Amino acid sequence: MCLSRIFSTCWVLLLVQLLCSQAVPISIDKTKVKEPEAKAEEPPASVDTGLHYDRYLREVIDFLEKDQHFREKLHNTDMEDIKQGKLAKELDFVSHHVRTKLDELKRQEVNRLRTLIKAKQDLEGGNAVDHQALLKQFEYLNHMNPHTFEVDDLDRLIKSATKDLENYDKERHEEFKRYEMMKEHDRREHLKTLDDEQRKKEEEHYEEMRKKHADHPKVNHPGSQNQLKEVWEEADGLDPEDFDPKTFFNLHDTNGDGFFDEQELEALFTKELEKIYDPTNEEDDMVEMEEERLRMREHVMNEVDSNKDRLVSLDEFLIATKKKEFLEPDSWETLEQNQAYTDEEMREFEEHLAQQEQDLNLKSVDLQKQREELERQQEQLNAQKMELQQAVEHMEKLKSQKVEPPPEVHSEFLCGMFNTEQLSRDRRWKDSIDF
Repeated sequence: MCLSRIFSTCWVLLLVQLLCSQAVPISIDKTKVKEPEAKAEEPPASVDTGLHYDRYLREVIDFLEKDQHFREKLHNTDMEDIKQGKLAKELDFVSHHVRTKLDELKRQEVNRLRTLIKAKQDLEGGNAVDHQALLKQFEYLNHMNPHTFEVDDLDRLIKSATKDLENYDKERHEEFKRYEMMKEHDRREHLKTLDDEQRKKEEEHYEEMRKKHADHPKVNHPGSQNQLKEVWEEADGLDPEDFDPKTFFNLHDTNGDGFFDEQELEALFTKELEKIYDPTNEEDDMVEMEEERLRMREHVMNEVDSNKDRLVSLDEFLIATKKKEFLEPDSWETLEQNQAYTDEEMREFEEHLAQQEQDLNLKSVDLQKQREELERQQEQLNAQKMELQQAVEHMEKLKSQKVEPPPEVHSEFLCGMFNTEQLSRDRRWKDSIDF
């Protein structure tokens, strides 16, 4: 058992995506079928788990894998002990070099989060932000100690990734549901723009494409004997009469770790999906194909993965091949037979969109008013600037030409002098009378 296997069982690494490459059915010469030899380990594919802290998670794992003591402890630690935090306590015994690197990784991650918070602050107008309060949202590390990677940090990382990955498929289903409702909403809105004749043609075309998509070969029940035999025959090039579950498992355990992970399982459904979806067909939606693949994988996991570790061991697989569901499966209902949303959900979705549109319109009107007010103020400022500039130019002109004051100024000056002399005579006359 390797490190990737252990982390897989606790869902921390989303095994299949972090440490396994894409699984693709392989072609084999039917005359040379034999049990595969042990495969040399290859560098893990760097695939995004979908977690917002994916890079930090992978880097921590990569360095823990380099510590011999930590790897040895993993061999003797079961899934429940890992989930309860017993594995995290082994961090105290890893090498100094690894601990130093983990400290550095944590500091980088804390700085990344602070940068994101600063960006949020800038977007919200520069209001004061409580960094500590926001950092509490990131439960996968201890933000109170931003400098060193401790046992508590590894424990938090394991538990957070476990919880987040448990909801990963659920979020993918919700995202698909929103996609389907938006597609239907856009179709309805488009119909509103058409006249009666155009609308009728569009509706007829829609029904034609829907029926054309539904007209496909029978889809085998995922994980059933018929489905696996088809892969055995068409992908592996082997005689269906020679189908052997153990050989099949070994052929498609592409990373040779003794388990079917989620990607290896999904690769088994390619032939079934090709019956329903063709990227060159107008009626086939490739987003729906990936949702169908997810549904198939979840179904097989629910039926076969008895210990719920998100992996299918050889023993689990062989047990499943003896069940009635494997030998005599029910028919498989594809997506066109299972609408992703209810009428009530569609109604609520459209109401939400209408409210969003109304809010955006109000905001648009408000922004337009603000723009008009700013333009008015700008016009006033421009007019004032022009007046000031004209006054300055006039004064400069007068100064450069040394122009005498206009005649009106001289008249006012002479009148002022006459009035002053008259006042002086009046005062002398009054003084002589008083004397």
